Amino acid sequence: MIQPYAYRISSPHDADSFHNLLKDKPYIQVFDRIWQQLAELIKINHPGEKFSESGLKEAVKDHLDGSDMRDYGVWVYYPWNEKMVHLLDEAEFSALRTNRNLYKITPEERAVLSTRKIGVIGLSVGQSVALILAMERTFGELRIADFDTLDLSNMNRIRTGVHNLGLPKTEIVAREIAEIDPFLKVTCFPEGITGDNIDDFLQGSGNLDMLIDECDSLPVKILCRRKARALQIPVLMDTSDRGMIDIERFDEEPERPLFHGIIPEEEFDEKNLQNPDLRVHLSLQIAGAATISERMKRSLPQIGKTISTWPQLASAVSLGGAAVAEISRKILSGEKVPSGRYYIDVDEIVKR
Repeated sequence: MIQPYAYRISSPHDADSFHNLLKDKPYIQVFDRIWQQLAELIKINHPGEKFSESGLKEAVKDHLDGSDMRDYGVWVYYPWNEKMVHLLDEAEFSALRTNRNLYKITPEERAVLSTRKIGVIGLSVGQSVALILAMERTFGELRIADFDTLDLSNMNRIRTGVHNLGLPKTEIVAREIAEIDPFLKVTCFPEGITGDNIDDFLQGSGNLDMLIDECDSLPVKILCRRKARALQIPVLMDTSDRGMIDIERFDEEPERPLFHGIIPEEEFDEKNLQNPDLRVHLSLQIAGAATISERMKRSLPQIGKTISTWPQLASAVSLGGAAVAEISRKILSGEKVPSGRYYIDVDEIVKR
């Protein structure tokens, strides 16, 4: 289960379902902090006014306009943790939750971003990206894809709890977003990206406005870029080493070569991609083998010997997730962001 249930108990049908659920499951934890939300809503709607305690109570009463506070807004039930939370309904919830975004994100930008569709493939770095996008509320629909389930070794960089071990990564991320904002639309592709579902992922209920590639599979990276280029969808990628970010503006440059032309596209043929050694070689070329960090250079020869795959740190994943989320927001807001490869290299910024 990845979707919460919403009950608007001012409706008799929802009221019956709500009360029957609580009767059938008396162990559900109920959280009712609607008064605090209403009081905070009044304050943000009157930023220049200093309310006394009695004045605030009166303002909340006026806002309710005769409605019963218990019936106001929406009750959201999270079946995976058996919690019921009383919240403002979507318009007021969104206005209050994003109030501290102003004016780093303007109301006009917020309105535009609320219509955008973003796809994220791969949910290690992708988890950080997805959660930041959700916290900033900079999409209308988020499509997330990953075929994998959570392993303990993933938890050096994926922020989640041990109770989620074995769950699909898509389910974990969708639940986390719903617990931040139950009104956001998240569409899951728990089988990952394949030749059979790539078109649905990219076009589904309308073309994506942004594709964020954080998967490990070179064939998928190539496939999704070829499709995105044909559809003129921009692509972002972070590699979690030296803060390297790739921006491919296929929306502005529909003839742009994949991966900035680092490798001739004829090398991405089926024969090469079926050869494990050639796949590794191509991946290293794309990542910039000569420009990776010294610690990564020392790590690569240990793959298959003392480590099973390349290392990633939570700090690098979080940095990359934040950077990709911000660049995505800038592009989707209409700011000028050129294609290219960029670095947010802490070692370079903080010289030793």
